[in-house]
Amino acid sequence: MEIKVNFLDNLRLEAKFDDFTVIADQPIRYKGDGSAPGPFDYFLASSALCAAYFVKLYCQTRDIPTENIRLSQNNIVDPENRYNQIFKIQVELPEDISEKDRQGILRSIDRCTVKKVVQTGPEFIIEQVDNLDADAQALLMPVSDSSTYIPGKDLPLEQTIANMSALLANLGMKIEIASWRNIVPNVWSLHVRDAQSPMCFTNGKGATKEAALASALGEFIERLNCNFFYNDQFWGEDIANAAFVHYPNEQWFQPGPKDALPAEILDQHCLEIFNPDGELRGSHLYDTNSGNKARGICSLPFVRQSDGETVYFPSNLIENLYLSNGMSAGNTLAEAQVQCLSEIFERAVKREILEGELCLPDVPQAVLAKYPGIVAGIQGLEEQGFPVLVKDASLGGEFPVMCVTLMNPRTGGVFASFGAHPSFEVALERSLTELLQGRSFEGLNDLPQPTFDSLALTEPNNFVEHFIDSSGVVSWRFFSAKADFEFVEWDFSGQGADSNVQEAQTLFGILEDLGKEVYMAVYDDLGATACRILVPGYSEIYPVEDLIWDNTNRALGFRADILNLHKLDNRSLKLLLKRLDNAEVDDYTTITTLIGVEFDDNTVWGQLTILELKLLVQLALQRFDEAKELVEMFLQFNDNTVERGLFYQALNVVLEVLLDDELEMADYEANFRRMFGNERMDAVLGSVDGSVRFHGLTPTSMKLEGLDRHLRLVDSYKKLHAARAKAAGL
Repeated sequence: MEIKVNFLDNLRLEAKFDDFTVIADQPIRYKGDGSAPGPFDYFLASSALCAAYFVKLYCQTRDIPTENIRLSQNNIVDPENRYNQIFKIQVELPEDISEKDRQGILRSIDRCTVKKVVQTGPEFIIEQVDNLDADAQALLMPVSDSSTYIPGKDLPLEQTIANMSALLANLGMKIEIASWRNIVPNVWSLHVRDAQSPMCFTNGKGATKEAALASALGEFIERLNCNFFYNDQFWGEDIANAAFVHYPNEQWFQPGPKDALPAEILDQHCLEIFNPDGELRGSHLYDTNSGNKARGICSLPFVRQSDGETVYFPSNLIENLYLSNGMSAGNTLAEAQVQCLSEIFERAVKREILEGELCLPDVPQAVLAKYPGIVAGIQGLEEQGFPVLVKDASLGGEFPVMCVTLMNPRTGGVFASFGAHPSFEVALERSLTELLQGRSFEGLNDLPQPTFDSLALTEPNNFVEHFIDSSGVVSWRFFSAKADFEFVEWDFSGQGADSNVQEAQTLFGILEDLGKEVYMAVYDDLGATACRILVPGYSEIYPVEDLIWDNTNRALGFRADILNLHKLDNRSLKLLLKRLDNAEVDDYTTITTLIGVEFDDNTVWGQLTILELKLLVQLALQRFDEAKELVEMFLQFNDNTVERGLFYQALNVVLEVLLDDELEMADYEANFRRMFGNERMDAVLGSVDGSVRFHGLTPTSMKLEGLDRHLRLVDSYKKLHAARAKAAGL
């Protein structure tokens, strides 16, 4: 994690990381102002808080109340060497906690990450740089000089990692490893992110550290090439009016008469899939990222694989329907294609199995025994009390897909993990590593329980959950002893130096046999080869109806007004309110989601919902009856901060008095102030009399001033934009 420090007045310091700011000072005796804890105080607190976190985690997973658990830490200083200290952590437990859980809580404290780092002894490197922001050396682990080949990679892992790290450094991105996981043998995963824009992150998985790191970096580069990190987001007015918005080869087409779809986009095959009832209009396809409707519909070229013709897909359509499905980067185009197509088959077959409530055949133990590394990982899970089922998901040898399913007898939860690759072994390994990607044993306690309710399985969001992290619901019929298919020890892998080329041809051939049209875009202007493959009617994640009923470009109807909220007159506020009421969007949708602008999580903007925005607008319009109704809804379902909840509690009682002809504010104000405090009551009374508008929301505009989190994301995208412009000679 990158922490940037600013020097404030006297000895005060400001540390900024992610969306947080921490102030440090020194005691007055050391010539400070005593206004905040010192740096060493924060260090001491970090180990106590870390210990308490692991206690809380242990208790939460076992439904043990923590109200009467107390924890403290003291540091005992050696008088002859103040750098030699003992940290004594003591925990007081209620009498009704069992001896087993007492020992479990003590063991959980021993897992404290801060403690382990201190005990291991971190290495400090102190160096001068010309410019902190320009110093983009990757913050990654050292990689050996050996050459390790694994199936599916056209270069050794070490060379793959070196090439990708250099590419990211050349783009000006600092990539840091945020966490590692290795809870069973031969299963590694990690989380990497852009130190300057932590919203840009990926996860990697593999049988070794190097394989997992190559996986994470490859996914990072894939998502940069396909602009996935910046989906649904407003890229700012500069990008919106630049020579290009997404890619230099994009084309913009104007809707036809009566908002008809432009003739230049899609082809007849795609139109039959995306517009079967003729309801799709041109205005549905304006891109969310620029919001520049005057330019028309931003469309990206894809090559139709059946005949080599170029077909233009609206960027909005891709963003709304496909998420990250069918994206990959590779050492070669063939390597990327195999990964893309494997993922498409994995998701499509998973959907067919889960929604069809199919039962898959077990992989015989004799076959599993051929892969001792995978067996060791499975045994590691079973030794921890998690039964594991290994299934052939090829649907009778038709598709290169495997499944590893974990059962949690402690909670009744189930996790079905799928993996795909032309190689049986690689697909099986991916199923297992996907199962544990980023997860601890405690994290396996959050799995959903199986169901016989078919409607729960076919609900669209269930598939989205399976797509995102495989955490959706699974049918109990999946666990029947009577399989719907015979086991097949399939093999779609190629041979020799061009095995990826052969495998790509095989996978394309399966889609052709299914009667699917395939469209591909290749991206290499950032310095690595990546591709995106679309298979209309097969590889979508969201239903095509979302283009009409749940399109992200609804943001364009609200973005400018909400960002300019403090400047709107009453007429404009009434129109905004009317559009919000007519939008048919859930009132608990966040404003971040609605308008595609990232606010810091720990601000009022960051937690603002449509409901609360409506409430604040009604207050500004002095519509107290409507405001009172919305306040009651807010308080009933509030998951906002304690401070925000108290503000609305105070507002609720003030409105109660104002709306009751028999009550006078003067009779209650003194005790309201005693209950809620003068500062909060001043804000409430000001919101009622009109002297305070939109309490807690700092003014902003379409220039995005003050929105550091979003600006970091836009700055990240501008690095890609500049690299593409340079590659295109613009």
